[in-house]
Amino acid sequence: MASLLAEYHAFLTDNRRMSPHSVRAYQATAERLSGFLERHWGGAVDRTGLVRISAGDLRAFLADRRVDGLTNRSTARELSAVRHFLRFALGEDAYLPALKGPRVQRSLPRPVNPEDVVALAEDAAGSAREGWVGARDWAILLLLYGSGLRVSEATGLMGDILPLGSTLRVTGKRNKTRIIPLLEAVKAAIEDYIELCPYPMMRNEPLFRGSRGGPLSPALVRRAVQGARGRLGLSERTTPHALRHSFATHLLAGGADLRSLQELLGHASLSSTQVYTAVDTAMLLDEYFNAHPRASG
Repeated sequence: MASLLAEYHAFLTDNRRMSPHSVRAYQATAERLSGFLERHWGGAVDRTGLVRISAGDLRAFLADRRVDGLTNRSTARELSAVRHFLRFALGEDAYLPALKGPRVQRSLPRPVNPEDVVALAEDAAGSAREGWVGARDWAILLLLYGSGLRVSEATGLMGDILPLGSTLRVTGKRNKTRIIPLLEAVKAAIEDYIELCPYPMMRNEPLFRGSRGGPLSPALVRRAVQGARGRLGLSERTTPHALRHSFATHLLAGGADLRSLQELLGHASLSSTQVYTAVDTAMLLDEYFNAHPRASG
């Protein structure tokens, strides 16, 4: 099995070009499975031997891992990594034993407090090395919160949206286009950025530019938020995508209906939008238990 594990490591690094963290995680699972099967079957295991692995063997492996205190989510990740290794060892078309992973509770999106959104945007803008970059970061973070855009949608906006009006045409996943209202505060922030930006705004060029004039990378937006939340002591859950969650949650709390919210977010199905009803309920319960004088009674 040692040679197979070495081949797998080379496959992950050279063929798949995974990050070092991912390589370590996948390799560790493969090594754990190998060691378990040698104990479980009572002998050395090679590529040929893996053909006889059964759903019962996988259940026994996961039960053994549960002893280490794995949660449902971690167990599901472990099973996924096992399947990845087996597909490598046996071939993509090989039969793999069917085994349903543990049920993982879907975590609710965590909205960001409106005051924290403003503080986050102000800090990111104030920490920029150049004034126009600060104006850009302020504008894009307000856009994520004020219009519910995905980071990739915001950085993908082109100069052809100018001049700005009361709405914004956005192309999202599956090339689906939607029209969203543009708040005056967001519009003003974008216009301030455009005025300060040293690069000309052309119809076929990105609206938001990097420091050298090229397209702004979503990774740079995430990095700016990461730095700001660290300085402000905000939760690690305060990400650019959390601003989109906040947009949805606060609209729903303000009385927006699910169908309208679905259109604004660009969700393909209503079920993706319905998760925010649970968020809204959770927020209301938090308010109740924190503020109601008889909540503890």
